[in-house]
Amino acid sequence: MSDVLAFAGVSVRRGNKLLLDDVTWEVEEGERWVVLGPNGAGKTTLLQLAAARMHPTSGVAGVLSEVLGAVNVFELRPRIGLSSAVIAERIPREEKVADVVVTASYGIVGRWREDYHSLDHQRAAELLDQLGAGHLADRMFGTLSEGERKRVQIARALMTDPELMLLDEPAAGLDLGGREDLVRRLGELAQDVYAPAMVLVTHHVEEIPPGFTDVLMLREGRVVAAGPIEATLTADNLSETFGMPLELDRHGDRWSARAGS
Repeated sequence: MSDVLAFAGVSVRRGNKLLLDDVTWEVEEGERWVVLGPNGAGKTTLLQLAAARMHPTSGVAGVLSEVLGAVNVFELRPRIGLSSAVIAERIPREEKVADVVVTASYGIVGRWREDYHSLDHQRAAELLDQLGAGHLADRMFGTLSEGERKRVQIARALMTDPELMLLDEPAAGLDLGGREDLVRRLGELAQDVYAPAMVLVTHHVEEIPPGFTDVLMLREGRVVAAGPIEATLTADNLSETFGMPLELDRHGDRWSARAGS
C-alpha cells in the first residue's frame, strides 16, 4: 500500500447520485498532486475521503497506511492537515488569529481552557510568518480579508506537522493579486523537501503552484487521466475533463487555458 493515499475501485453514492465512480489513485510520500475538474466532478468528495471525513460506499480507501473502516478516524485525522471552506466556516469570527492556528494542536476550533506549551505558540508564530501573516497574529479572524484568511488557514493546517496536506480550492474568492501571492507561497512550500505530501483541488490551471508533480483529472466522478503533470496535463485531457475544446499554454512553471476554436 502507498504510504500516503491508496484508493482502489473507490465509489461514493448518496441516494441515487454517484459522486465518485470506481476511482483508483495513489499518492506517494513527497508527491504534490493537483486535482482538476469542473463543478460536480467529485473533487471535494475525493478530498473528504483523503481527510478521513467520509467513507467510501465501495472499494478500498487507504490513508497514511490505514484503511478507512478499519481505523479510528479520530486518531488518524490529526495526522492530516486540511484547509477548506468547511473548516473556515467553523472558526469563531472573534477568535484571535494566533489562537486560530494554535488550537489545531488539539484538533479544535475556538479557544477554550486548553493549556499550550510555549513551543506551540512559537510554532504558530513561525508558520504565520512563513505565510506572510505574522503581522495578523493579534487580529480577530473575522476582520481579515479573504486572502489573509486563506493564509491563516494554511498555517493552521500545518500546525501539527502533518504527514499529508490537503488544500480545497485555496485560491477561491481571491483577487488577482491575492491569488498570485498565495500561489507563490504554496509553490515555495511545495518545493520544500521537508513539507508533507500535498493534494490541492482547483478548477483552474492558473492556480497550480510551481513544484507540483502530478495531476488527477476528474469528470462526473470518474478519472479522466492521472499521472506526472508534465505528461498528463495536456489540451486533449483538459478538454475531455471540462467537456469543451480548450487550448493549454505553459509559461515557465505556470499554465493558462482558454476556449479553443
